[in-house]
Amino acid sequence: MTETREGSVTWLTQEAYDRLKAELDDRSGPLRVEIAKRIEDARGEGDLRENGGYHAAKEEQGKNEGRVLQIQAILENARVGEPPRTDGVVGPGMTVTVRFAGDDEEVTFLLASREESGAPIDVYSPRSPLGSAISGKKVGENATYSLPNGRSATVEILEAVPYGGL
Repeated sequence: MTETREGSVTWLTQEAYDRLKAELDDRSGPLRVEIAKRIEDARGEGDLRENGGYHAAKEEQGKNEGRVLQIQAILENARVGEPPRTDGVVGPGMTVTVRFAGDDEEVTFLLASREESGAPIDVYSPRSPLGSAISGKKVGENATYSLPNGRSATVEILEAVPYGGL
């Protein structure tokens, strides 16, 4: 259930690949036809300048085509399987436990893309400030990153293990 990026390769589990492929098939087939029909029906209603249904359908069409391109790009560089990983080194597809400096509370999350937002654990993007700061770090090391308010935060890496689902 993990999607990770290493260079230009996107690693996907079979489940994630199948889910994205099904979404692509729907968006580039039945949904595309349905939106085109709504646009055609709205055109028949007359003046397009004040036709809310027409503009809404055109906006939906643009969003759909954008998502089609996004999924195609992901699948184009996809490899199904598990990326090469080393226990104890933070990287995409790893379940990571950190402790924030000055705080005794531990936080555990999956370092993966937003495509895995259905995972039964919090998902942090490898491209987020925290994800970028901890990638490549080993258990026991600290990482500092910038917060949106301009301050910085430091975390200690307590654990990094391959995600096995929950």
